[in-house]
Amino acid sequence: MDSLKINKVQIRNLMIEDYDQLAQSFTRVYSDGSDVFWTHKQIEKLIKIFPEGQIVTVVDEKIVGCALSIIVNYDDVKNDHTYAQVTGKETFNTHNPKGNILYGIEVFIHPQYRGLRLARRMYEYRKELCEKLNLKAIMFGGRIPNYHKYADTLRPKEYIDKVRRKEIFDPVLTFQLSNDFHVRKVMRNYLPNDEESKHYACLLQWDNIYYQPPTQEYVTPKTTVRVGLVQWQMRTYKTLDDLFEQVEFFVDAVSDYKSDFVLFPEYFNAPLMANFNNQGESEAIRGLATYTQEIKERFIKLAISYNINIITGSMPLVKEDGRLYNIGFLCRRDGTYEMYEKIHVTPDEIKSWGLNGGKSLQTFETDCAKIGVLICYDVEFPELSRIMADQGMQILFVPFLTDTQNAYSRVKVCAHARAIENECFVVIAGSVGNLPRVHNMDIQYAQSGVFTPCDFAFPTDGKRAEATPNTEMILVSDVDLDLLNELHTYGSVRNLKDRRSDLYEVKMKKSSQA
Repeated sequence: MDSLKINKVQIRNLMIEDYDQLAQSFTRVYSDGSDVFWTHKQIEKLIKIFPEGQIVTVVDEKIVGCALSIIVNYDDVKNDHTYAQVTGKETFNTHNPKGNILYGIEVFIHPQYRGLRLARRMYEYRKELCEKLNLKAIMFGGRIPNYHKYADTLRPKEYIDKVRRKEIFDPVLTFQLSNDFHVRKVMRNYLPNDEESKHYACLLQWDNIYYQPPTQEYVTPKTTVRVGLVQWQMRTYKTLDDLFEQVEFFVDAVSDYKSDFVLFPEYFNAPLMANFNNQGESEAIRGLATYTQEIKERFIKLAISYNINIITGSMPLVKEDGRLYNIGFLCRRDGTYEMYEKIHVTPDEIKSWGLNGGKSLQTFETDCAKIGVLICYDVEFPELSRIMADQGMQILFVPFLTDTQNAYSRVKVCAHARAIENECFVVIAGSVGNLPRVHNMDIQYAQSGVFTPCDFAFPTDGKRAEATPNTEMILVSDVDLDLLNELHTYGSVRNLKDRRSDLYEVKMKKSSQA
């Protein structure tokens, strides 16, 4: 291999005129001494019924590799089967253009060209073809040619586990596992002549994460989501109408950019507490809570009118138990809504307002993404977002209110960490400016932003977009959900997949919606 000088490598579709070169270069030799190769008639049929499934690797005009495949139904291959059965005794009458599985029937590389990762290129082609044709998975029976060396002491499952842990090297199975295939089951008598594998084979599977089950009205799912952040200026508002004149301005502006979501900060309605300045701080916040029901109704109308999903930031709410909570609403553009709660309240919220921590933690389905919402201090507790990640959260929204720059830094750094460890997008929005006539809400510092994981498909510093610090503005940014799917499977590191669930887990002690 070291003496080979390679100028050009190409993966292209197999053509019938390639047959003579294939026949000269490649022969399958079984351990019983028999050899066999595909006939001209078989290759011709494969090219006729499924031309894009048959490929060759060409190095400097010489064919040095080949991969052959057909399409079958998942139900026909998910359980035990033999090579003869899946190929129709190598007639390929089993090929079904309407099936949902790309089934590999052959991969080989010329011995002189092994070790150059040429087979990996053909596997990548198969994966791209699987995605292009919207097939559920790639499957095939994989030999375990080194098993005969361990058959006296290890059962097939034990052998596979040791190969997976890299305690044993198997030239076929080790390669398949490194290419993101997983062992679905062990099959016996898959290839009757395969004495090296002791007649066993692994049913290997690679799942297409982009697969969409066919429907009568197939609609391509939305993958790019546009988010709008409101960096809200605290100023004096005497009435709720005054406040919502500014709210509607921002909703209108963000919706003009065809945004899917708009996020408001925590306690954006705090200026209305000035109406209760004659009372103590704990009574003033309860006075502010009297606006919450009407605020919710107004946001629902705006979501419908401007065709946008609104995360309302947060506001105080007195529940039926008489206790005060910090809550917000997801107001969908179809008119439905759901409430979220702040789980952890700060020492100052308890001391000044007598606030209570909520008990509800959940993710929300929307028309373009599965989202979660954590209010300010909650983002500093990684367990919450980890539970949401387990529920499939793609975007985490964090409305916040911080008075000083160091308080803001806690929120920002923790939000960024949540994006990395949960492989999701995190969107934060806060308030700026001063409220001299509202006790306990004197100053605000914020720099709103959109954070991403840190990998090749994302910004190198994990910052998708950031607002100007301490300036009233809107920030609009696109996030691509497909990039998350790729990260989950192909990322340089895979924080979700690589968790040691055999050692630890994070879960709610009671119903998260109690």
